[in-house]
Amino acid sequence: MDAATIGALIEQGLPGARANVRGDDGVHFEAEVVASQFAGKLPLARHRLVYATLGDLMGGAIHALALKTLTPDESAARGP
Repeated sequence: MDAATIGALIEQGLPGARANVRGDDGVHFEAEVVASQFAGKLPLARHRLVYATLGDLMGGAIHALALKTLTPDESAARGP
């Protein structure tokens, strides 16, 4: 598994999302995901949305995925 594939799967599963995924060892990854679907949701619900895009890969090909989930407004407020 590679970071680009994970990012593409997340973006396909959450239309309009931006996913920046990093990970060098092929099993441990970290991702920042910006998606309008996160609006009004608590962090756990946001993470579940992301995990749902990856299905059975979680806990299998993807051993660990650290997530930072933001709405577009939250991302813009952080600045560049």
